[in-house]
Amino acid sequence: MATAGSISRSASISWGQVLIGALVGVVAALLMAMFAMVAAAATYQGTGFFTPLYHIASSLIDPATMMRSMDAAASGDAFTFSAGPAAVGVMLHLLTGAFWGAIFGLIVSTGRLNGWIGLLGGIVFGLAVMVVMAFVALPVIAEVFGGGDPVSDMPRLAGWGTFTIEHAIYGAVLGVWPLVKGSETRAARPMQETTV
Repeated sequence: MATAGSISRSASISWGQVLIGALVGVVAALLMAMFAMVAAAATYQGTGFFTPLYHIASSLIDPATMMRSMDAAASGDAFTFSAGPAAVGVMLHLLTGAFWGAIFGLIVSTGRLNGWIGLLGGIVFGLAVMVVMAFVALPVIAEVFGGGDPVSDMPRLAGWGTFTIEHAIYGAVLGVWPLVKGSETRAARPMQETTV
């Protein structure tokens, strides 16, 4: 029979893991953004290096900067920069990355994601985030804040292939954390056994 003490211990949340998850989520979001920006400027998209940031910012502000950036890229200027909208885009993207990273940290705190399973779990988590963002969060954000089609159709406008790779990168970076954590645990275990 479970006692009250054993139930509270098993249900406790490791806030340290949640915080680490949020921090790793920020790093993962940065790498994800860099991929999106390179894809937007230097590859098949040709929409402008900073356009992904303006696209994210259009969740809260007028999408005019995003449209100007895309028009400039079509005319050969792939690096049109506007500090205010770029800062809004970076802030929103990093906050979103931290939020999802904190949720991943909660999952890691259960102890079920270690080693290679953690890496695979991270990638699956990143793709699950993509589905939630594409079909739930972005349409709701577009409706609530008036972002319209540029926000609700972000996956299609960015390209589903690019959107999928971005989220797989995000998840893989998250998954490196339990992979490394599992390696550290395995390395510490033989030392503990020899001292006993």
